[in-house]
Parts: sequence; C-alpha cells; structure tokens
Amino acid sequence: MIHPTLRPCFYLPLALLGAATSQAAPIQLPTQTVLGASDDAHELTLPLARSTLFLDQLPAANLGANLSEPLQRVPGLLALNRQNYAQDVQISSRGFGARAQFGVRGVRLLQDGIPLTMPDGQGQPALFDLDNLSRVEVLRGPLSSLYGNASGGIIQGYSAEGSYHPSLESRSGIGSDGLWRSRLKYGGQHGNLNVAANLSRLETDGYRDHSDTRRDMANLRLGWDIDDASTLTLLFNALDQPETQDPLGLTAAALREDRQQAVAQAELFDTRKSVSHQQLGLNYQRRLANDDRITLMAYGGERDVQQFLAFTGNSLYSGGGVIELDRRFGGSELGWERDTQVFNLPVSIAAGLSWNYQGEGRQGFVNQFGRKGALQRDEFNRVESREAYLISTWQLAPRWSLTAGARYSKVTFDSDDKYFTDGQDDSGSVRYDQTSPALGLSYQWTPDLSLYAAIGQGFETPTFQELAYRPSGSGLNFDLKPSSADNAEIGFKLRRGDTRVDAALFYTRVDDEIVTGAPQVGTDRSTYANAGKSTRRGLELSIEQPLTDTLNAYLAYTWLDAHFDSYLDGSGTNLADKRLPGVPRHSLYAELAWQPREGLSTALEVQGMSKRYANDDNSASAPGYAALNWRASYRHQLGPWQLEPFARIDNLTDREYIASLIVNGAGARYYEPAPERSWLVGVGLQYQWD
Repeated sequence: MIHPTLRPCFYLPLALLGAATSQAAPIQLPTQTVLGASDDAHELTLPLARSTLFLDQLPAANLGANLSEPLQRVPGLLALNRQNYAQDVQISSRGFGARAQFGVRGVRLLQDGIPLTMPDGQGQPALFDLDNLSRVEVLRGPLSSLYGNASGGIIQGYSAEGSYHPSLESRSGIGSDGLWRSRLKYGGQHGNLNVAANLSRLETDGYRDHSDTRRDMANLRLGWDIDDASTLTLLFNALDQPETQDPLGLTAAALREDRQQAVAQAELFDTRKSVSHQQLGLNYQRRLANDDRITLMAYGGERDVQQFLAFTGNSLYSGGGVIELDRRFGGSELGWERDTQVFNLPVSIAAGLSWNYQGEGRQGFVNQFGRKGALQRDEFNRVESREAYLISTWQLAPRWSLTAGARYSKVTFDSDDKYFTDGQDDSGSVRYDQTSPALGLSYQWTPDLSLYAAIGQGFETPTFQELAYRPSGSGLNFDLKPSSADNAEIGFKLRRGDTRVDAALFYTRVDDEIVTGAPQVGTDRSTYANAGKSTRRGLELSIEQPLTDTLNAYLAYTWLDAHFDSYLDGSGTNLADKRLPGVPRHSLYAELAWQPREGLSTALEVQGMSKRYANDDNSASAPGYAALNWRASYRHQLGPWQLEPFARIDNLTDREYIASLIVNGAGARYYEPAPERSWLVGVGLQYQWD
C-alpha cells in the first residue's frame, strides 16, 4: 500500500545555517550542524531563532539528570519533568510535540551530529547525558525544516572535550522522595588523543506511588587529531533503565483525592518499562588543499524495550498488554562545505547526503496482571530515510546576508506480519516524500543589533508507534497521513556588552495535524488521526541584563496562540477554534542571580505558565501556576582540589500544581502533578593533575 506523495512545497521558506561570511569557519561536527554551530562573532548575522546554553555557565545547584533543567530557560520551548521516568521528559517547541504521551515528537534531537531522533520522528531525551555536554543549542522556526522529518524545533547537544590537564571529578546529591544521584567523570589530553568519559547512576522512589526508578548511564568521547587538517571523533553512549515503574496519569477525581497515588490500574497490571540502549558513532572531518571541508559520519546501535501496559490486551485484535521491542538502528552522512565567490559575492555552500535506518521486532503479549502471558502480536517493522540537502549563504553587502536551502526527504515504512493466529496478514508499506525549501534574510543595522526574516515549510510523518494500531481491527493504520507546516518569522537580536536581547514573532499554519484519536476498541490504547488545519502564532522574548557587578537578571517569555481552524473528531463534533491541548498561552522563566564573592552564587527562580487544556474539545484543563525556587552553590579551590557544595529548594511556597499533561489520555487520566516543596543537597569534588 503506497500513500499518495506529499505535495511538493515551492513556497520560498527560510532560514538556515551557519556561517554567513566568506572567512573560513573552523571545522564543525557533521555538516548539517552548521545551522546552529557558528561562533558568537557571526551569531548576529544568522536569520534564525537560536538559544545557546553553555552548561559550565549554568547553575551547579541542579540534579543534572534531566534535559528539562537547562531547557526551561529557552523561550518558545516547554520542557517539563513528568515526575515519571518511564515516560521521559515532555518537550514541545511552539506547540510542536505537545501531544506526545511519551518521549518527544515534533522536535528533532541530535548529539554531536548523530540523531537521537529515529527516522520515524520519535526521540528520546533521556539519551542526552548533561554531565558530558559542553553546550546545548536550540533552534526554532522555519529554518528547522532543513533538518527533515519532525523538525518543528531542533535540540543539539555538543560533547565536551576532556581538559588539557587530566582531571577526575565526582558529584553526588540526595533529595526528597529517596532521590540519589552520583557521577564519576574523567577527562584529559594524552598526546594527540583527547579523552572524556563519565558514569552515573540515579535512583528515586518518586514523588508518586509506584514510581521507583534506577537509571545508569555511560558515555565516552575520544577525539584524535590525525594531522593539521583532519580529526576523528568516536562517541559511545549507553543507558540501562530496568523495571521503571509507571504510576500513569490521574483523573481529576483521583487528583483531588490523593495527588501522590498511582491509579488502580497501575498496581493491578504492575505498569512498568525496561529500557536498554547502546550506540556508537564515528565522525571524520578533513580540510582539503583547496580549503573545502568534508565530513563523514556513521553511527549504529540497539535499543530493547519491554513495557507493561494498564490492560490485559487479550482480545482478538488488541495486540497485547505487554509490548517488547527489539530495535537495531544506524545511519551515515557525507557532507561538503566550501567558501567561495559567485558574481563577486562571498558565498558559503554546504551540501550533503544522509541515510538512516531503524529495524524493529515488535511482539505483544497478554498482561496477566504484571506477568507476561500468551503471544498476541509478532511483526518486524522497518523505517528507512534517504535525504539530500543544499544550503548557501550569500554576503550581499557588508550588512546584508541571504541564506537559501532545501532538503529532500524520502521516508519509507515497511511491516512484515508474522502473527497469523487472527487469520489475516497485516503486512504493508507506505512511503512519504517531501521537499523542504528555506530562505532567510539578515540585516545588521548596527554592530550590536541585527534584524532578520524567514519563511519555510516542514513536515512530520507519523511514528511507527502512531501507525501501530487502528481504531478497530489489526495491522498498521495506513490511513494516517503526515502533517505539513508553513512557517514565517521575523526577529531581532541585540548584543551590547553583557546585555543580550532576542525577540521573534512567528506564524505557522499546519495541514493534517496529527492528533490522538479514539481509543482502540476493547482497550485503553490510544490511536491517532489527522485533524484538518491549525494555526500557531506567537512571540518569543529573552533578556539577560546585569544590574550590578554582582547581580544579574534573566527573563524568557512566550506568548502562543495555538488553535484548530478546522477539525471534525471521530464522533463528528466540530472542534474548530478549540485551543491545541497541552499548549499554554503564556509561559515564563525568570531568575535573579547574586554572586557576592568569587565562587559563591545564589539565585531565585520563577517558572510558570497559564492554563493548559488537556484534550482536543477543551473540556478538561490544568490551571495556570507560578513556582518559586531557590538555589545556592560555593566553589572553593584547595591546591589541585576543587570543592563545590550545593543546595536547592523547589516550589518554596509549597503550591499544588500540574507539572505536565498526558494529552487526550485514555480514561481521562490527563494529570501528572508536580511535587510540593522539595529539596536537593550535594557536593562536587574534582582533582586535576598538572
């Protein structure tokens, strides 16, 4: 079965990429990361909304385990801790990804140029190891389309190199609800080889009942300077998270009764998830004699998942209440960059080819109240993406630069059914094609201030998880279509001394929005469908301003109006003009940081948002809130030793509020409450050899 090809897009979309000057740029990690990887000297000239978080400059008084910790500072982005490690952090960008009931949808994740988002568009933020990152870059808006499928926003992590002098670091913290986390990190330069490695373990009982978690992570980065013109980088990442309990979302009645409880189904069916993930990546970069630059990246890995759901799954087409996934994945990219002149204008050109693969054995078994029962589903699913891109940045005049590019993507889904007990073969395939052009214009008004405008079109295919179930019957839901988005943005950037201001106005129109459909007949399992059209328009603003030599203020604010323009749900109800669920109209993060003396730092943080709806018809919602947090740390040097105790208190005023929503959750189990007042204390210790 072949799905109709997506209509090609010939709107002049926007923006892109990395180096907008004729000067030779330093070798970057894979070519496609040029979009966000330029240095600060050229950042003003980029026609895109980009936030860069340097992790060594962020507060030390954090757990350091969840991507939501640094990302809450980024305007336009919602990064919410579900307080449920079985389902990972919830991330959305300008409304893209808000519907995700687990993992990340609509926002593309990469680390060192290696995708952490699979070819079908499903990403896993737990794979980011904050301990081993130097910075995180977040891109929003039209330019994101140049990363291909499911790129409503881009989050890129860059691994830190080991320090020149070898160092060994330990950091441990304890906190509320039996929380404990410890890491051991080593870094050093040994001749032409740079080594950075770390191990960490997290354990917690969880804020809610039935939330026990243990998570182990390991990361290794080896960087080899082969010669003056070429480098080779090896990256290894591993995650082991066994038997993580899932308390499920709460209904409104259960929330009022006891916000820390797990629902009855969680205890009855012992809902839980086990994940084992390992991947290896290689990155080779070389500057040629003519100053061209080539990059070759290759990666591969495996991911095994077992999940116990909140029902038996023993009916004919239910597919089981225990899901086992045995995934193998990999890919490669060849990129080329050149700085040249065309019509006597300085031009930077980047082009590349990429291939990504995901093969997954999926089996379903009856959930016999926490034990694996009879086989109910057996199939092998494959996703393959082939992509090509071309990007150019033209220096039209000393103050004007133009960036234009396009990416062609072909994504193929295949499924081989091996379970014939139900009397039918549900094998099938579908292919989606999309060309995503982009265009951006930047004007540097003064040395401190620049203006830009951008337009572009992106697309988002269904994931295999979203295709996996039909509202009735068995087999993949091939009626589900990709969504496409037309994006426009204007903005300005100010850099004056230590003052930094970024503002962006954006507009997005989405066709065939993918939404949560009716539950599968006979189960609580979600299925997915296409709505008609939706619109997102908004404002992003971030301001960083020193008030005195020791006092610094920061503000990130987002206004977002996101609603359906046309949408008839499965029952025929007209949901036009309803707000997109999970998307607040207002969200804010602010902090006031004080550093009275060298090494000592303390701050007050405010994080909040307005009301969010929990379902498509807007009949259920979570009220707005504002939470106040406090943190403090002290760094003290004792010869080769560095000591850093830290402490933080979250939700100082002990408010009761909803951290995240399970959009259109089965059985109206929408609500994932945040803890009341909670605490964290810890200490870091580092030794460095001279």
